[in-house]
Amino acid sequence: MNFCFAIFRQLGRNLKQTWTAQLMTLITVSLSVLIFSFFYLIYCNMLTAGGRLDNDLRLLVYLEEEPGPEMREQLIRKINDFEKVEQVIFISPEEALARFETQLGDNSDLLADMPHDFLPPSMEITPLKNLRSLHQISLLADYLDSLPGATKVQYGREWVERFYTFTRLLSIIVILSGVLLVLTATLMVSYTIRLTILGREDEIEVLKLVGATNGYIRTPFLLEGVLQGFMGSALGLGALYLLFQWTLTHFAGPSILAIFSLTFIPMPVLGIIIGTAMTLLGIASHVSMRRSLRI
Repeated sequence: MNFCFAIFRQLGRNLKQTWTAQLMTLITVSLSVLIFSFFYLIYCNMLTAGGRLDNDLRLLVYLEEEPGPEMREQLIRKINDFEKVEQVIFISPEEALARFETQLGDNSDLLADMPHDFLPPSMEITPLKNLRSLHQISLLADYLDSLPGATKVQYGREWVERFYTFTRLLSIIVILSGVLLVLTATLMVSYTIRLTILGREDEIEVLKLVGATNGYIRTPFLLEGVLQGFMGSALGLGALYLLFQWTLTHFAGPSILAIFSLTFIPMPVLGIIIGTAMTLLGIASHVSMRRSLRI
């Protein structure tokens, strides 16, 4: 009990002696965690939105004329020979018109004078879940465009390509911000620990002369890094949560955010981020201590 009390007393003295460097380190760690978790939060929500996009993804193939039963079986066989798909639905001009009227809603009377077969027949193809990469979808669309009787393939190619490109860009940013977190946090903590050791060289020499153990001298410095990791990551994640709640409050309703069901970072992931920050800064403290503290 006395040992623990003495360790925490030494820790308090270290923090008090280099409080300016400690504050700068805390701010740096908090900002690093905030930047990393911010992009990670966006990335997670984009993946969730991408999952919903995949579930609703359909390829619509417009045909020159409505195929008969034999031609339908042939088309389905050709499609599945190239790549297995979940479902193929043939849509007649009349069914296409009924769908269009449903989409127009109250404005469906605009189609009152239109012939019932003015829309072309088509096929609606639902890809399998394992066929949801952008490259595979593009290959399937190109193949469908080459089928006999096909005139055009539509699935929102440009929008899907932009979405997946943005998702890949976000993943790169998440990785880079994670590297930034590791580098800046470890460098700042190493510098702070070294500064504390240099400022207490005489006191450490006295402690060694009176018989203080290596564990007694080193433990406060190790705890200093772990504490910086905990407080910095907690402050960064807390700031992100406040920003997240502010965004939900001020941009709720009929805005572009209403398209996405935004969710915050899950608790297990928050724990992993805090634990990782504490571990990294603890290791940084240990390495800096081993280099600067000759005991």
